Amino acid sequence: MKKQSLCMLLALAALPLLAQADTGSVTIVSPADNATLKATAENKISYDVTPGPQGDHTHLYVDGKEIAVLRDLKGSYALKSLTPGAHDLCIKVVNKNHTPIGIEKCVKVKVE
Repeated sequence: MKKQSLCMLLALAALPLLAQADTGSVTIVSPADNATLKATAENKISYDVTPGPQGDHTHLYVDGKEIAVLRDLKGSYALKSLTPGAHDLCIKVVNKNHTPIGIEKCVKVKVE
């Protein structure tokens, strides 16, 4: 009985820590999801990040490939040489070891 009570107490004590992991957020201000971008234009991704207690900084991915480490929590980044076609742009919050912690936002764009 004492073991069950101790386990229950530990589980309840851990709940606030688990809830804190989800308090971060990523907003991609632009481009909008399903936006069409011009291949000849200087395209940028603008973002606003709240990393949460486990997050440290963010990484930018194009089509699943990491292309930049973003240290600023709010800003923009020039998307150089996007080829014509469909692309997935993702910003993921990572910890100090550069491991994604599950807080991310992705948008799909089409480049013409």
